[in-house]
Amino acid sequence: MFLRISISRPLLRAVPAVALFVLGVGLGGCADMSDTLSTAFADPAKYELYDCKQLEPERKNLAARAAELQGLMAKAQTGVGGPVVAELAYRNEYVAVRGQARFAEEAWQRSKCHASIPAAAAPAAPSAPPAPVRGVHSPTRSGGAVY
Repeated sequence: MFLRISISRPLLRAVPAVALFVLGVGLGGCADMSDTLSTAFADPAKYELYDCKQLEPERKNLAARAAELQGLMAKAQTGVGGPVVAELAYRNEYVAVRGQARFAEEAWQRSKCHASIPAAAAPAAPSAPPAPVRGVHSPTRSGGAVY
């Protein structure tokens, strides 16, 4: 009553190879998302009302985070299965950060902002050590404490 289908051995051996090929092609498509969709996970209106004082630290923070994520992705790729781990763990956040950085840079250019010059650190005036208070033990002495 049951219909028995015979599958040849070479066909059975080809199934895992085809499955791996399809998986590779699918993950390879994720790797091509670098610049074309970099704003897919970013809010284009986030920096519309920011002024230059707000945009400057935001741009620095976004650049630092993008560099950190890029380093984490490079580190992940050195291990076994690294490219897959890098894609799954860090790629979406990296794309979002790059998109936000792009929108922050566009707002920076629209507002015609200029990087502020860091204020020169004034030489620190030598300060006198605090005067000891009478009747109080110094913190370096053990006093009557039991250890």
